[in-house]
Amino acid sequence: MTGPETPAYLTHPHFAAVPWLVHGFGTREGSPDDFGRNKKKAWPGFDVVELRQTHSDVLHFIEDVPARRLQGDALATDRRGILLVIRTADCLPVLLADEKRNVVAAVHAGWRGTSRGILARVVRELGERYGSSPASLAAVLGPCIGPACYEVGEDVRTNFREAGRGEDAAIFRTPEVRRLGAACKYLLDLRAANRLQLAAEGVRPGAVFDIPLCTHCDGRLLSYRRDRDTTARLYNFIGIRPSLV
Repeated sequence: MTGPETPAYLTHPHFAAVPWLVHGFGTREGSPDDFGRNKKKAWPGFDVVELRQTHSDVLHFIEDVPARRLQGDALATDRRGILLVIRTADCLPVLLADEKRNVVAAVHAGWRGTSRGILARVVRELGERYGSSPASLAAVLGPCIGPACYEVGEDVRTNFREAGRGEDAAIFRTPEVRRLGAACKYLLDLRAANRLQLAAEGVRPGAVFDIPLCTHCDGRLLSYRRDRDTTARLYNFIGIRPSLV
């Protein structure tokens, strides 16, 4: 259900308690205008940085607002007043913060980016660029398509296998019901796959949080698989306030 009770952006209590941090995961009630022509009203003092997302493992470090839209699927910054934005409509949005060093990152993790290890790469490169220890990072996994709804083919499982991402039972499950003679299908758990990447890089399990909503099941959210005729996307964001408090 949607309506006045549905917020435009969902937040997680852990990040909401960090005074210098702003963040959110979009719902149907959110608007692209909040990050465009109405940006100054919605996010006063912030410059917005978006990507031309390509389902890659490419990360950009942002020091100033780029003159053109960059291609890639992850953004990171330690600068105040920059809002990092990623768009999703079933893929997993992941927001990260180093609360000791005032560093933030936003990651778009679909199955392709996940198989390429985009989240693991972000954790490693935050350390190389900013000195962020994995043990000091916190991550929030936002709404995405849930494993009960995310049926994929053998090609996806093969892609994970060839990328060395494994075939752990926590990532791929076989549907209980399959039509006789149908091509082999699996249920992919994007959350589990990305949690494994965070754990392998040394991020503490207790510092990984969820907003455990399924975009396909929850009418407050947008889903490409459910609503293929729509081009709308959910806007997810994180940033450091222009003035630290």
